[in-house]
Amino acid sequence: MLRTKSLLSALFLVAALPSLAQPAGAGLPTGVARVTSVEGVTEYRLANGLKILLIPDRSIDTVTVNVTYLVGSRHEGYGETGMAHLLEHLMFRGTPRFPSIKADFQRRGARYNGSTSFDRTNYYETFPASEKTLDHVLDVEADRMVNASIARRDLDAEMTVVRNEFESGENSAFNVLRERVAASAYLWHNYGKAIIGARSDIENVPIERLRAFYSHYYQPDNAVLLISGKLEESDALRLAQKRFGRIAKPSRTLRKTYTVEPTQDGERAVTLRRAGDVQLVSALYHMPPGTHPEYAAVDVLVALLNHVPSGRLHKAIVETGLASSVFGTERQQREAGFAYFGASLRQDASLEAARDALLGVLEGFSKSPVTEDEVELARRRLVNDIELTLADSRELTSVLSEYAGIGDCQPHSGNVPPDAVARPRGDPAGAGPRRRAQGLPRLGHGGAG
Repeated sequence: MLRTKSLLSALFLVAALPSLAQPAGAGLPTGVARVTSVEGVTEYRLANGLKILLIPDRSIDTVTVNVTYLVGSRHEGYGETGMAHLLEHLMFRGTPRFPSIKADFQRRGARYNGSTSFDRTNYYETFPASEKTLDHVLDVEADRMVNASIARRDLDAEMTVVRNEFESGENSAFNVLRERVAASAYLWHNYGKAIIGARSDIENVPIERLRAFYSHYYQPDNAVLLISGKLEESDALRLAQKRFGRIAKPSRTLRKTYTVEPTQDGERAVTLRRAGDVQLVSALYHMPPGTHPEYAAVDVLVALLNHVPSGRLHKAIVETGLASSVFGTERQQREAGFAYFGASLRQDASLEAARDALLGVLEGFSKSPVTEDEVELARRRLVNDIELTLADSRELTSVLSEYAGIGDCQPHSGNVPPDAVARPRGDPAGAGPRRRAQGLPRLGHGGAG
């Protein structure tokens, strides 16, 4: 159930809307305040702190409910790695009122799942539009927000599934390399730890610590409820207040994370050796937090680097025969995240030549500045993706869930000048060895090690 996703982050406004709620207007249920409305998305706030985003879409015949908790692997303490993900699994084991959540959803034709990331955990269901089904799904979600069983027997039952996920990740050289490089780049911050956690923590975590983690973070003032699809806003809001409004606002104060990764003091390198017939080379660079006002430039930069076939990486590495494919992505996070680039090579190709070419592109913007045409082409592709997302309420719901985890994102301008993309302070185009962690996995036999 682990999921990572490239966000359409720059260039448009998302989940965290202004925080000052307006007084309840005419027709609003008691205890509900309207906050604001942007691009067809309206935010409301319950008295217990729950944020509600309604996204009506009359063009489809389904409804999607997404409950996003603002807690992820970033919030785990010593010995607790993987706890957020374990809890995600346990949330499907039921409550005293709803002991068979999965079967319950299936009987109503609902597709359901959950996912865990660094900054958030979410649960979502999509089902044929029906006020009765919507009411039931909201009832289940509200109940498991505070009444999930979180029992030792359930943890033992889920352990086989979680262990299989862990071992599947360990069998992927691509996944392991990314984890090792991130661990090298982040010596102290939890973004350097795998979301799924360490095997020993997963297998030995006391159930009492899981319950304490759940009780602290799974509360209405630390959650966002998103409802999208074919719905009447007034009915959806009434049902949300009916089911979630009865939960009391917690008296505890949410713990905040405060670890800041120190400035990297030099290049760090990782060599990973695994059996196989493919080689990989990669480089990771530190990025600013996702709320940084210039984060749009990061999106544009990654887009002009990773596009196939017009991107700089493809032209420099694939078209020259140094590698068979390239990749580039970013992790826009609530705190300082990262961008990750790399290439895949045949077993008989030169890993060193591909590495030199990769770093030459990523750190060569001072010699080969970004052009207006490159920025415009990347910007146009991003804007097209954004427009497609805004036209698809289910995808928009997913993206807004990611933004809820990032925090108070502000609007970013679509006018990104070339010098903003290649500015030499704290952005990827200005990155050099001091900000880089690179990985060289040597796969295969003979000369490949």
